[in-house]
Amino acid sequence: MSQDLMNYEQMRSLALRGIVRDAIRRVIREDGLPGAHHFYITFLTRYPGAEIDDSLAERYPEEITIVLEHQYWDLAANADDFEVTLKFGGIPKYLRVPYHAITRFHDPSVGFSLAFETPAEMEGGPVLDISPVTSLASPATTGLSKPISSTLGAPAKAAPKFGKKSADNADDDTTDDTNSDDAATEGDTPKVVSLDSFRKK
Repeated sequence: MSQDLMNYEQMRSLALRGIVRDAIRRVIREDGLPGAHHFYITFLTRYPGAEIDDSLAERYPEEITIVLEHQYWDLAANADDFEVTLKFGGIPKYLRVPYHAITRFHDPSVGFSLAFETPAEMEGGPVLDISPVTSLASPATTGLSKPISSTLGAPAKAAPKFGKKSADNADDDTTDDTNSDDAATEGDTPKVVSLDSFRKK
Protein backbone atom coordinates (compact mmCIF):
# COMPACT_ATOMS: atom_id res chain seq x y z
CA MET A 1 0.00 0.00 0.00
CA SER A 2 1.26 3.48 -0.88
CA GLN A 3 2.28 5.98 1.77
CA ASP A 4 -0.55 8.32 2.76
CA LEU A 5 0.83 11.69 1.71
CA MET A 6 -2.62 13.26 1.99
CA ASN A 7 -2.75 12.79 5.79
CA TYR A 8 -6.28 11.43 5.67
CA GLU A 9 -6.23 10.41 9.33
CA GLN A 10 -5.51 13.97 10.42
CA MET A 11 -8.10 15.29 8.00
CA ARG A 12 -10.71 12.95 9.50
CA SER A 13 -9.77 14.04 13.02
CA LEU A 14 -10.11 17.70 12.05
CA ALA A 15 -13.53 17.06 10.56
CA LEU A 16 -14.76 15.36 13.73
CA ARG A 17 -13.33 18.09 15.96
CA GLY A 18 -15.23 20.54 13.76
CA ILE A 19 -18.43 18.99 15.11
CA VAL A 20 -17.42 20.11 18.60
CA ARG A 21 -16.65 23.61 17.36
CA ASP A 22 -19.95 23.84 15.49
CA ALA A 23 -21.91 22.64 18.52
CA ILE A 24 -20.36 25.37 20.66
CA ARG A 25 -21.01 27.96 17.94
CA ARG A 26 -24.70 27.01 17.93
CA VAL A 27 -24.94 27.43 21.70
CA ILE A 28 -23.48 30.92 21.32
CA ARG A 29 -25.75 31.77 18.40
CA GLU A 30 -28.88 30.66 20.28
CA ASP A 31 -27.71 32.22 23.57
CA GLY A 32 -27.97 28.93 25.41
CA LEU A 33 -28.18 25.18 25.06
CA PRO A 34 -31.33 24.05 23.23
CA GLY A 35 -33.69 21.65 24.98
CA ALA A 36 -32.03 19.14 27.30
CA HIS A 37 -28.67 19.25 25.51
CA HIS A 38 -25.54 19.69 27.60
CA PHE A 39 -21.89 18.91 26.91
CA TYR A 40 -19.20 16.96 28.73
CA ILE A 41 -15.86 18.01 27.25
CA THR A 42 -12.65 16.25 28.27
CA PHE A 43 -9.36 17.90 27.32
CA LEU A 44 -5.62 17.61 27.96
CA THR A 45 -4.48 20.30 30.34
CA ARG A 46 -0.83 20.02 29.28
CA TYR A 47 -1.66 20.69 25.64
CA PRO A 48 0.14 23.74 24.16
CA GLY A 49 -2.13 26.77 24.27
CA ALA A 50 -4.47 25.41 26.93
CA GLU A 51 -5.09 27.89 29.75
CA ILE A 52 -6.29 26.67 33.10
CA ASP A 53 -6.08 28.02 36.64
CA ASP A 54 -2.96 26.94 38.57
CA SER A 55 -5.01 25.32 41.33
CA LEU A 56 -6.92 23.22 38.79
CA ALA A 57 -3.70 22.35 36.97
CA GLU A 58 -2.23 21.00 40.20
CA ARG A 59 -5.34 19.02 41.00
CA TYR A 60 -5.79 17.65 37.49
CA PRO A 61 -2.27 17.12 36.07
CA GLU A 62 -3.26 15.29 32.88
CA GLU A 63 -6.83 15.92 31.73
CA ILE A 64 -10.10 17.32 33.02
CA THR A 65 -13.75 17.04 32.05
CA ILE A 66 -15.90 20.15 32.18
CA VAL A 67 -19.67 20.39 31.78
CA LEU A 68 -21.51 23.11 29.90
CA GLU A 69 -25.04 23.09 31.24
CA HIS A 70 -26.52 25.56 33.73
CA GLN A 71 -23.89 28.13 34.67
CA TYR A 72 -21.20 29.46 32.36
CA TRP A 73 -20.05 32.87 31.20
CA ASP A 74 -18.23 34.50 28.29
CA LEU A 75 -18.43 31.46 26.02
CA ALA A 76 -16.52 32.20 22.79
CA ALA A 77 -15.68 30.02 19.80
CA ASN A 78 -12.43 31.10 18.16
CA ALA A 79 -10.68 29.67 15.10
CA ASP A 80 -8.48 27.24 17.04
CA ASP A 81 -9.98 27.11 20.54
CA PHE A 82 -12.93 28.04 22.70
CA GLU A 83 -13.07 30.11 25.88
CA VAL A 84 -15.41 29.88 28.83
CA THR A 85 -15.64 30.83 32.49
CA LEU A 86 -16.97 28.18 34.87
CA LYS A 87 -17.33 27.90 38.63
CA PHE A 88 -15.16 25.44 40.55
CA GLY A 89 -15.89 25.21 44.26
CA GLY A 90 -17.92 28.41 44.00
CA ILE A 91 -15.05 30.36 42.40
CA PRO A 92 -15.19 31.41 38.71
CA LYS A 93 -12.24 30.18 36.63
CA TYR A 94 -11.32 31.15 33.08
CA LEU A 95 -10.47 28.36 30.61
CA ARG A 96 -9.09 28.41 27.08
CA VAL A 97 -9.34 25.02 25.35
CA PRO A 98 -7.73 24.31 21.95
CA TYR A 99 -9.93 22.01 19.87
CA HIS A 100 -6.91 19.75 19.34
CA ALA A 101 -6.64 19.30 23.13
CA ILE A 102 -10.08 17.68 23.33
CA THR A 103 -10.04 13.91 23.82
CA ARG A 104 -13.78 13.32 24.30
CA PHE A 105 -17.04 15.13 23.61
CA HIS A 106 -20.26 13.73 25.05
CA ASP A 107 -23.87 14.92 24.95
CA PRO A 108 -25.68 12.50 27.29
CA SER A 109 -29.11 13.93 26.43
CA VAL A 110 -28.99 12.11 23.10
CA GLY A 111 -26.27 9.55 23.82
CA PHE A 112 -23.80 11.12 21.37
CA SER A 113 -20.04 10.84 21.88
CA LEU A 114 -16.84 11.51 19.99
CA ALA A 115 -13.52 10.05 21.13
CA PHE A 116 -10.18 11.32 19.80
CA GLU A 117 -6.69 9.86 19.82
CA THR A 118 -3.82 11.66 21.54
CA PRO A 119 -2.97 14.69 19.38
CA ALA A 120 0.22 14.52 17.32
CA GLU A 121 1.64 17.50 19.23
CA MET A 122 1.73 15.45 22.42
CA GLU A 123 3.75 12.77 20.62
CA GLY A 124 6.13 15.07 18.79
CA GLY A 125 4.51 14.65 15.37
CA PRO A 126 3.21 17.22 12.86
CA VAL A 127 -0.39 18.39 12.91
CA LEU A 128 -2.73 20.18 10.52
CA ASP A 129 -4.35 23.47 11.49
CA ILE A 130 -8.08 23.39 12.10
CA SER A 131 -10.06 25.31 9.47
CA PRO A 132 -10.56 28.97 10.48
CA VAL A 133 -13.91 30.21 11.74
CA THR A 134 -15.15 33.61 12.79
CA SER A 135 -14.70 34.39 16.48
CA LEU A 136 -18.05 34.60 18.25
CA ALA A 137 -17.20 36.06 21.65
CA SER A 138 -20.76 36.31 22.94
CA PRO A 139 -21.63 35.70 26.61
CA ALA A 140 -24.11 33.03 27.60
CA THR A 141 -26.01 32.86 30.84
CA THR A 142 -26.71 29.18 31.35
CA GLY A 143 -24.33 26.25 32.04
CA LEU A 144 -22.46 24.42 34.85
CA SER A 145 -18.94 23.14 35.29
CA LYS A 146 -18.16 19.88 37.06
CA PRO A 147 -14.55 18.71 36.86
CA ILE A 148 -14.76 14.91 36.73
CA SER A 149 -11.36 13.80 35.44
CA SER A 150 -7.71 14.83 35.91
CA THR A 151 -5.50 17.64 34.29
CA LEU A 152 -2.41 20.06 33.91
CA GLY A 153 -2.42 23.41 32.19
CA ALA A 154 -1.33 27.00 31.84
CA PRO A 155 -1.81 29.87 34.33
CA ALA A 156 -5.28 31.33 34.68
CA LYS A 157 -6.29 34.52 32.92
CA ALA A 158 -7.03 37.66 34.90
CA ALA A 159 -10.45 38.14 36.49
CA PRO A 160 -13.07 37.27 33.83
CA LYS A 161 -15.96 39.41 32.72
CA PHE A 162 -19.31 37.77 33.24
CA GLY A 163 -22.45 37.69 31.16
CA LYS A 164 -25.92 38.77 32.15
CA LYS A 165 -25.95 36.65 35.30
CA SER A 166 -23.41 37.51 37.97
CA ALA A 167 -21.30 34.63 39.26
CA ASP A 168 -21.65 36.01 42.77
CA ASN A 169 -25.39 35.40 42.63
CA ALA A 170 -25.29 32.08 40.80
CA ASP A 171 -25.85 28.80 42.66
CA ASP A 172 -22.73 26.71 43.00
CA ASP A 173 -23.49 23.15 41.95
CA THR A 174 -19.88 22.21 41.22
CA THR A 175 -18.83 18.73 42.30
CA ASP A 176 -15.06 18.21 42.34
CA ASP A 177 -14.93 14.48 43.09
CA THR A 178 -17.34 13.09 40.51
CA ASN A 179 -15.94 10.10 38.64
CA SER A 180 -15.50 10.62 34.89
CA ASP A 181 -17.32 7.36 34.24
CA ASP A 182 -20.54 8.94 35.54
CA ALA A 183 -20.81 11.00 32.37
CA ALA A 184 -21.14 7.89 30.25
CA THR A 185 -24.03 6.55 32.32
CA GLU A 186 -26.30 9.56 31.89
CA GLY A 187 -29.15 9.33 29.39
CA ASP A 188 -29.06 6.73 26.65
CA THR A 189 -26.08 4.56 25.91
CA PRO A 190 -23.57 6.85 24.18
CA LYS A 191 -22.92 6.35 20.49
CA VAL A 192 -19.13 6.56 20.44
CA VAL A 193 -17.54 7.48 17.16
CA SER A 194 -13.80 6.84 17.43
CA LEU A 195 -11.07 7.06 14.84
CA ASP A 196 -10.35 3.33 15.28
CA SER A 197 -13.84 2.46 14.09
CA PHE A 198 -13.14 4.07 10.73
CA ARG A 199 -9.89 2.18 10.23
CA LYS A 200 -11.64 -1.20 10.53
CA LYS A 201 -13.94 -0.39 7.62
